[in-house]
Amino acid sequence: MASFSNPTRTAEFDKRLRKRYLAEKRFKFFGLAAILFSITVLAILLVSMSLNAVGGFQRTELQVPIDFAASGLAGDEATLRSERALSSLEAQGLPQIVEAAVEAETGLEGSAILNSSAWREVAQQIVDDPGILQREEVVSLPIDAKLASGYAGEGSPEMQALADELSEAGLIENRFDWGFLTRSDATSPQQVGIWGALKGSMLTMLVTLALAFPIGVLAAVYLEEYAPKNRLTDIIEVSINNLAAVPSIIFGLLGLAVFLWIFPNMRSAPLIGGMTLALMTMPVIVISGRNAIKAVPPSIRDGGLALGASRVQVVFHHVLPLALPGILTGTIIGMARALGETAPLLMIGMRAFVASPPDGFTSPATVLPVQIFLWSDEIDRGFVERTSAAIIVLLIFLLLMNGLAIYLRNKFEKKW
Repeated sequence: MASFSNPTRTAEFDKRLRKRYLAEKRFKFFGLAAILFSITVLAILLVSMSLNAVGGFQRTELQVPIDFAASGLAGDEATLRSERALSSLEAQGLPQIVEAAVEAETGLEGSAILNSSAWREVAQQIVDDPGILQREEVVSLPIDAKLASGYAGEGSPEMQALADELSEAGLIENRFDWGFLTRSDATSPQQVGIWGALKGSMLTMLVTLALAFPIGVLAAVYLEEYAPKNRLTDIIEVSINNLAAVPSIIFGLLGLAVFLWIFPNMRSAPLIGGMTLALMTMPVIVISGRNAIKAVPPSIRDGGLALGASRVQVVFHHVLPLALPGILTGTIIGMARALGETAPLLMIGMRAFVASPPDGFTSPATVLPVQIFLWSDEIDRGFVERTSAAIIVLLIFLLLMNGLAIYLRNKFEKKW
């Protein structure tokens, strides 16, 4: 069979063709390298945080048997269920009973190795199960922070030697600390928890969503469907685009100057924090909402109007349902950014030491990012581990929130 050559294909053409093929291969290589580099950095970050968080979810505890039946403690169910339960048990000498049991078990003074709030945990166990007063029970007590550091191989040589001695006797060990998920902030890493900050984050995000989502969507609908195309509208659009890029601390200054001036007694409250973060989140929702509304085909609007529907009916019955997935995507991005913000909340005072979870939207509170920021300043290794554990909780909270939003987005997604 005879072969035919292309008379227009020259050596220069082949050289340029090879050059284009090489450029395409280089582009693929650098793209793949960028993806692998990103995955590697993310994996290193997650692994390092997870390794530190293992210790953060644990607590060094002392196992001590206490014969409550012989201790002389008493309390009827009504008293133990009331707010006077802790004070009643303290008046009966529960702290001294706990210290005496520790001294009998270890030969050491209880106040020297126990956390100062250890007896409160025993009191809470009695409140949860009053029947414990009629028997002997082995209780787990948090030890002193210095002794816990010694158990971790840090701190003074004396504490390390004491921790080794107690560990060899089988009296102290690291155990998973469920209380970390139910307690609030404290001065000792053995007693801290993230429930107060987590509840504060939830309340703050609810206020942010309740304000930013409806106002942002309505603003997007008006600008895209009703606003006249004139200079004023152009200025509003440019302003919204600029607000989306403003540093978050500026919104904190705005909240400090406006919201705390209007509500001076609600400093560090979730209501003020949510209103401040709503200002920051709203431009993102407006921009994504406009893009989602603009992506709805004009034929949807024309068909609705042709069938006799009003402009409002077309927008709210047809356009918005079709644009909702895109709007929710923008809301996810805005809320995720708000969840991780620290600077604006520091400006309005949400860095206070809050030892109890907030009771409502107007109670003093802090949020997870601020709590992580405050713990990161502590030099105690226990706080370093607690910080990593709090970061893991924050990431899980963010994933759950995003997962819910993605589920809602997919549920309302429609094809045309």
